[in-house]
Amino acid sequence: MGRDLSALFDPVSVAVVGASDDPAKYGHAIAAQAVRANGRRPVHLVNRRGGTVLGRTATPSLRAIGEPVDLAVVSVPAAGFEAAVDEALECGARAIVAITAGFAETGAAGRARQHAVAERVRAAGAVMVGPNCLGLADNTTDLFLASDTFTPGGVALLSQSGNLALELQLRFHPHGLGFSRFVSLGNQADVTLVDLLADCARHEGTRAIAVYAEDFADGRAFAEAASVAGKPVVLLTAGRGDASARSAQSHTGALTTSADVVAAACRDAGVELVATPRELTVVLASLAGGRRAAGRRVAVLTDGGGHGVIAADAVEAAGLAVPELEPPTQLLLREALWEQSAVGNPVDLAGMGEQAPGSYAETVAALLAAEETDAVLMTGYFGGYAAAGGLGGGGATLAEGEQEAARLIAAHHRVTAKPLVVQSMYPHSPSCRILISAGIPVFGATEDAARALAATAPTAYDIGLTPLPRAAGPLRESGYLETRRALEAAGLPFPAAREVRDEGELLAATREFAGPYVLKALHLLHKSDAGGVALGLADPDELLAAFREMNARLGAPAYSVEAMADLSDGVELIVGVDRDPRFGPVAMVGLGGVLAEPLRDVMFTLAPVPADRALRLLRELRTAALLDGVRGRPAVDVTAAARAIETVTAFAAAHPEIAELEVNPLLVRPTGVLALDSRAVLA
Repeated sequence: MGRDLSALFDPVSVAVVGASDDPAKYGHAIAAQAVRANGRRPVHLVNRRGGTVLGRTATPSLRAIGEPVDLAVVSVPAAGFEAAVDEALECGARAIVAITAGFAETGAAGRARQHAVAERVRAAGAVMVGPNCLGLADNTTDLFLASDTFTPGGVALLSQSGNLALELQLRFHPHGLGFSRFVSLGNQADVTLVDLLADCARHEGTRAIAVYAEDFADGRAFAEAASVAGKPVVLLTAGRGDASARSAQSHTGALTTSADVVAAACRDAGVELVATPRELTVVLASLAGGRRAAGRRVAVLTDGGGHGVIAADAVEAAGLAVPELEPPTQLLLREALWEQSAVGNPVDLAGMGEQAPGSYAETVAALLAAEETDAVLMTGYFGGYAAAGGLGGGGATLAEGEQEAARLIAAHHRVTAKPLVVQSMYPHSPSCRILISAGIPVFGATEDAARALAATAPTAYDIGLTPLPRAAGPLRESGYLETRRALEAAGLPFPAAREVRDEGELLAATREFAGPYVLKALHLLHKSDAGGVALGLADPDELLAAFREMNARLGAPAYSVEAMADLSDGVELIVGVDRDPRFGPVAMVGLGGVLAEPLRDVMFTLAPVPADRALRLLRELRTAALLDGVRGRPAVDVTAAARAIETVTAFAAAHPEIAELEVNPLLVRPTGVLALDSRAVLA
């Protein structure tokens, strides 16, 4: 069930420590908001000088209140913070909102102070948001402990930015959106983003959860909580474009960026990942009504060809389809519309809307009812006839007709579960306001409407994370042969191989298995780049010659002689796992061999990866057609490849001491798989 945060969001009483009449102090803003609760609960203002604050009697200390305090807001200078927290705990506080800054964000000493305070809070059985936060608000319980007022609604915002909340307030308004809760995360010394996410998932007044996070203390726990939230979770995060700061020692490390990791975690958890406050608003507007499309087929309706074509392109760019309508639907539309109307998809009224605004409503009804459509996008001029300054020129009669059409569209929308999204040149017009009030999202930009529909579409992936396995005995050595043996023991097949140090051991290896052979110099980070791999050595004589040349040039302490696999009918893949400090083991699957980095045809997911999910990842590759055979080549055993991916990723997930693990190439043939090379890097 998670932590009990009831005292944070619905306390019996509240005290603002550091309340002030000075508008320059944050304690003034918090106090001014706190007293808006209209008698919902006692609100005490504490100022060390006593007197009055905001015309109300202030006490010089929490003890002077003379009764228990359930929630204390602490907004005092850093030097007095610990004393204020201790006093609050002594007075029975079950929750603390710590506004005061100057802790972990300042360095090691501040981090130690913060940790000590959090330990005392937890030992007392209390909870603390912050420090270094901007407060919180809960419109469902009349709790106002932030500096600004938030319009009531169904969105809970958990944010590391206060100004972002103010921007979202402005962006939400045209869409009829508002806030159930707002929480400024601060340093998350005690109550974390994961705690808050889990609590908002249980909160009846919250329909969707918006998150702005600049970093994740425990990204995997966030993904796990989001995957079981049962409500839409939309994430806006910063810094996703930078590659990992550490030095990558494998192809996997070189190809994996923080953006890949966050995107993979969001996809696995069913979180809508957005890049801007505008996109966050668009997605929330589309999900607020709870409608989800059954598929990805969209019908586009317009009263002008240009808008229809542009909208169709935007819908397809968003990963959705705009299929041609079935003959029965086209016949129905042909009977309802005039001769010049197009009824294929996009459906173009071709000017009929100006003559008969009701045609919009009739067409929307037909498209929502069509079995071959999962959602409808209406785009273009609708709204302009009733808008001040609109170009329709039809006067009051046409405006009234359009508004009546809007009411009819709203009625059709109410009796279907399919999403309907509108793009209008006049999104703030009276007709569009009728649609918005009926729960139909309206946008001014075509790309926003397409993104909104994409948010309602079903995902091709199963939502949920596979639990991490129990840690296995640690891998002590990460050399090529040691890693290979460990993977073989886990069930991953490799060609026959022998370690050799001299010519005698090399010739002995040739008596154990026949050629052709591969020779690899060991203890080199990137063997191929250093010229430490020789392939296709037909017989012992060629192998010996290659050994002498390579040993003279590299002087490696040891070499591996291996049976050469037949590459003629196979596809080379790469399977890697990179251990992210926030999200744990992250798997990468893609086209491998020497083309891994140049082509970068890879997919990411949190590890371990079950075989069924691995199979879907392989089918998402740009080069997935190679797996089914092209230009006379046979299809390869994709099922065996998926099982191998499961083996590699489960092994890596069970070994937290491994920072990077890679099998490249993993040769997938018509009759199974062979791992041809592997690499592990210990943390």
